[in-house]
Amino acid sequence: MDLPDSTLGLYTDFYELTMAQGYFFSDKRNERATFDYFFRSNPFKGGFTVFAGLADFLDLLERFTFSISDLKYLEEQGFKPEFLEYLKQFRFSGNILSVAEGEIVFPNEPVMQVEANIIESQLIESLLLNIINFESLIATKAFRIKLVSGGRPFSDFGLRRAQGFAAMQASRASVIGGAASTSNVLAGKKYGIPVSGTQAHSWVQSFDSELEAFRAYALAHPENTTLLVDTYDTLQSGVPNAVLVAKEMEPRGHRLKAIRLDSGDLAYLSKKARKMLDSDGLDYVKIIASNQLNEYVIKTLLKDQDAAIDAFGIGTEMVTGKPDASLDGVYKLVCLNNKPKMKFSENIEKTTLPGKKKLYRFFDEDGKFYRDAILLETENPNDLQTIYHPVYPEKNTSVNDLKFESILQEVVSNGNFNFEKKSLAEIHQYLLQRSALLPDEHKRFISPHIYKAGISEKLMETRNQLAIQLNH
Repeated sequence: MDLPDSTLGLYTDFYELTMAQGYFFSDKRNERATFDYFFRSNPFKGGFTVFAGLADFLDLLERFTFSISDLKYLEEQGFKPEFLEYLKQFRFSGNILSVAEGEIVFPNEPVMQVEANIIESQLIESLLLNIINFESLIATKAFRIKLVSGGRPFSDFGLRRAQGFAAMQASRASVIGGAASTSNVLAGKKYGIPVSGTQAHSWVQSFDSELEAFRAYALAHPENTTLLVDTYDTLQSGVPNAVLVAKEMEPRGHRLKAIRLDSGDLAYLSKKARKMLDSDGLDYVKIIASNQLNEYVIKTLLKDQDAAIDAFGIGTEMVTGKPDASLDGVYKLVCLNNKPKMKFSENIEKTTLPGKKKLYRFFDEDGKFYRDAILLETENPNDLQTIYHPVYPEKNTSVNDLKFESILQEVVSNGNFNFEKKSLAEIHQYLLQRSALLPDEHKRFISPHIYKAGISEKLMETRNQLAIQLNH
């Protein structure tokens, strides 16, 4: 993703810099800190989250440096010369572990781990949260649409409704989740996404008649003609004029690709339009629907109303992650100089899990996702017998003799970005493969089954001992 400035050191919250200067002058600059990234609940009241944004985050992290003008600005904000001299040479030199983009993940799991000196690991917090939270939210929304679209393609139409340059991330994340194309031309170029688009009502209105507008568009784009048929009267004017143009195109060796419905009762209009097209031998013409669509509307159109829709254009609801404003991902200190740390809270759900950890996924006898287990880094998963609910340890599950895999992999090592970039199509295919292993009860929209992630007995003991120390 591109941002206007070439350096991104100032793309952070102010308190990250004030803490960094505090660490610097407290002689803590070389202390080794480990932070976990996790989120506390799935978006959209769903049963899973699609992890996305890793490649964008790492691209921007490589540019997380401070220019002369950045340092001048910080000087004006009162930062001290010695600290600014330190920032002049700043480069991230730590380690990052992460699950793969497109992975299915669940609440309260450490899906990213950052280890570096405390200044480095602190300064990159805001950048990480900004990218990962947003792209994971949008990828999850897009995949929910994918799940109910019945294999029908859908396109990201959300550029004009997105929050500024977040439209770039939204387009990328939408494709990870399943969008086949985007209207965002810059995102198409940047990420290699197929671009798509038809015409606006203004195109039709700019001509003396709808038929003239359709004919002009078909001549301008004979290989890719899609006509917007609801500017005036969909069934009395729009579809009949589209039929006329389609018939005129055939002798020229071209075919009308599709018509688009952007208002009205989409189920009713699509079925009526389908009959009109088919009766004129135009069964090859597709019907595209747009206008405030989301996964619930699409599910109703297709499952309950048998709408004759072949593809969808999704705008506002997808690229803004509506109705959820954000994913509640957080970034917490869990280890300092090899000593486990935790945030204690009277609300035990917000008490963090201390220490460096590994994340493992266990599979049932059918090869489906069964449980995720969070272990201390020093533990051997082969020795694990039981995992415990993080809050209610009386709830526990045996994982003895089950197959498992580690899902945290190193993507940055001592500041070396060895991350293997994948195309968005490859990431989406990975998502499909992983989703196929997720039992269906976790995919339903209404009261999805809660996927269980547990902790080892040693991790539970470490947390409990620290809690006792903190209370004394």
